[in-house]
Amino acid sequence: MNTDIENLFKDKVLGHPSGLFVLFFTEMWERFSFYGIRILLVIFLTQPLFGENPGWANWPREHALALFGTYASLLYLTPILGGYIADKITGYRWAVTIGCLIMTLGHASMAFETETTLYIGLGLLVIGTGLFKPNITSIISEMYKGNDAKKDGAYTIFYMGVNDGALIIVLNPLLKKLMHGIR
Repeated sequence: MNTDIENLFKDKVLGHPSGLFVLFFTEMWERFSFYGIRILLVIFLTQPLFGENPGWANWPREHALALFGTYASLLYLTPILGGYIADKITGYRWAVTIGCLIMTLGHASMAFETETTLYIGLGLLVIGTGLFKPNITSIISEMYKGNDAKKDGAYTIFYMGVNDGALIIVLNPLLKKLMHGIR
């Protein structure tokens, strides 16, 4: 008897396991998160914003850029540890699942808008990404074991999720301007 999770990797959509599209959307939202923070973090910390939430606007630009630089560099270093943990302890699927949950807690933590919760949130995002990033592509490799002819197409579909996550960030302000012009 197959579980729902097993069916994600056996059922087909466009000739690929339906689990590929789950991974596509998961990666898309992770990239949306990364590029969103990349754009907004320094602005939030250094610039006064409009409306009810004026941002903090009290950090020197150098400190905000140093925080973002530290955050970004750790995002690229922690996958080494995340891959090791998946290989030796959790396996790929659990590492991705745990990583997603930790990233969710990181975003929730930043919603409280204190300096402490900002650091906790960024730390959780770093840890979650460390578990998530190296292992999601390993799941794709496992899905296509013995089917190398389809593997290239699968990675193309998957990496479209990376680009779509970034595209959503770029289009969001443009769509808002368009909507205000329609009114």
